[in-house]
Amino acid sequence: MPAESTFDVVSEFDRQELANAVDQALREIKTRYDLKDSKSTIELGDKEIVLGSGSEMHLQASRDLLETKAIRRGLSLKIFDYGPVEEVGGMRVKQVVKLRQGIADDLAKKLQKLIKEQVPKVQARIQGDTLRIGSKSKDDLQQVIKVLRERADDFPVPLQFTNYR
Repeated sequence: MPAESTFDVVSEFDRQELANAVDQALREIKTRYDLKDSKSTIELGDKEIVLGSGSEMHLQASRDLLETKAIRRGLSLKIFDYGPVEEVGGMRVKQVVKLRQGIADDLAKKLQKLIKEQVPKVQARIQGDTLRIGSKSKDDLQQVIKVLRERADDFPVPLQFTNYR
C-alpha cells in the first residue's frame, strides 16, 4: 500500500463534445424559421467561440441554442466566459466567448485554503493549472471531494477529480 494516496482537481471539458454542440446548434440555426435568414454564425476556435448575427435578438437566440446543446452533451455552462456584444460593420453584431479551462492561480489558492480549513489532515499542492490533493487516509480524500462538490456553485469553473490513486 502506498504511503500517500492522491488525486487531482482539474477544470477541463471534452473538446469533441463542444464541437458536436456547436455543429448541432449551427444545423438548427439553418433550419429554424426565426433564425434561417438571420445570417447567424458560430465559429469554434482553439480558445474561444465567436457568435455572429444580424441583430442582438438573433445573437441571443443563437447563444441560448448553443447553451442548450452544450448542456445536452454534458458540458457545464461555466466553461463559457461571455465577452461584450460588439457592433461590426454592415448592421451585424458579434460576441466573443472565451473557453475556460484549467484552474487559475488565485482560484487554486482559494481552493487550497478552503481544503485546509475543512479537512486539515490533507496536503493540497498547486501544480500548474491543477491542484493535487494528498493524504495517508483515503477517507480524508473522499471528504475533500464531498466538500468541493457541495461548494461547486461558489467556483467560476467546473471541477473534476482525476488520477485517484
